[in-house]
Amino acid sequence: MTSSFEPVHRESTASLIARQLRTAIMKRSLPPGAQLSEAALSAQFGVSRGPLREAMQRLVQEGLLRSEPNRGLFVIELDEADIRDVYLARAAVEGAAASMIARARVPAALRELRAACDAMAHSLELGDPTALSDADLHFHDVLVQCSGSRRLARMQQTLIVETRMCLAALEGAYRQPLELVEEHRQIVDAIEAGDVGLTRRRVEQHLDEALRRLVHAEDDDPGYV
Repeated sequence: MTSSFEPVHRESTASLIARQLRTAIMKRSLPPGAQLSEAALSAQFGVSRGPLREAMQRLVQEGLLRSEPNRGLFVIELDEADIRDVYLARAAVEGAAASMIARARVPAALRELRAACDAMAHSLELGDPTALSDADLHFHDVLVQCSGSRRLARMQQTLIVETRMCLAALEGAYRQPLELVEEHRQIVDAIEAGDVGLTRRRVEQHLDEALRRLVHAEDDDPGYV
């Protein structure tokens, strides 16, 4: 295991360790199927095994790590059924978040979502697929954060890591969808209009299309989120 982690100082908590582990899983420096070594991670983080174990158990509860009796903890591996389930859950979480924003029609939320769309458009113009994927994920993060629901945000945190795991395995394998930015702008347009039904439909349609691209990636468009 060659992951690089920042030392965790005494004022830090298991929460910070869990955050770094999530990032490592998301970026595949801890790849699917990798076994976690308490001794190695404890040394890298510069902490005792107590907070490390607490952090890893959080990730087990979130579904990002699996525990195998007499063997230890491993990063999960996602098959097609898992991917479909991730997008089903995302549709529920993001559809609810977008509906809340559409009802509230808070100008600051709309500004943040428009800015996120602009960042995607800029990445697309530059022809930078990594920046585009990052900007795409940022849009969905902003969407849920702007709802003001802490529980939706907490659920989305795990779902986005799992989404990144899906995309990382396929990175650079196919061409970019030119309609990507427009799909996101249409979601924001529906939110701005205050049309809750249309907002939810557009979120669901966008995620259905992203799932289709992802599942059929070998002979189709890229699976942006």
